[in-house]
Parts: sequence; C-alpha cells; structure tokens
Amino acid sequence: MDNTRVYRMSFASVYPHYIKKAERKGRTKAELDEIIFWLTGYDQRALQQHINNKTDFETFFAQAPQINPNVSKITGVICGYRVEEIEDKLMQKVRYLDKLVDELAKGKAMEKILRK
Repeated sequence: MDNTRVYRMSFASVYPHYIKKAERKGRTKAELDEIIFWLTGYDQRALQQHINNKTDFETFFAQAPQINPNVSKITGVICGYRVEEIEDKLMQKVRYLDKLVDELAKGKAMEKILRK
C-alpha cells in the first residue's frame, strides 16, 4: 500500500475535520487538542505552529516531542485495519490519532481515551 499521499497531506487540512467530527458529537476542540497533546507531546503553541505552517503528517509526527509511551494500549480497528498490527510506524501513528478522535466522537470518557 502506498501511503505517500497521506504522509504529504498537511495536518492543517485534516485538523478542521477532526474538530467538526468531535463537535458534531457534542465534544470540544479543547478535548481534541488534549488528545493530540497526549499522543504527541505537543503543547498549544507548537500545535498552532504546525497548523500555521501547514506541516505534513510525516513532519508532524517526526517532530513530535514525545509519542506517549501508552500508545501500545490503543487497539481496535480503524479504516479496516487493526491499529496494533500496522507495520508502517508512521501510518500507525496517523491511525492512532484517527482512533482517538473516533473514540472522542463516540462519547468515550477522556480518562479512557487517554488510557489512564
């Protein structure tokens, strides 16, 4: 599978869709941002910089201060693939984010989403 298209997509172009998905289900942008911070180690300022710079997903994850050590606790199916079985590490990180956004939109408690 050629994932180059996904890697070159700007995070800023997908972020509004994440927000819309969360808000449509009664969740907030703040909760979405908290999930992104938890996954990547970014803070609000750094996240906004990536959005302003239209950073692609490859760079977004490559520059992440610290991928959360509990990402291995994220399991399940997203886009027809089990996230824990995705071999391409970058695609796995993208799908981790997708999975967390899905869990937020499905109304899961933040404590469970953040694997506390």
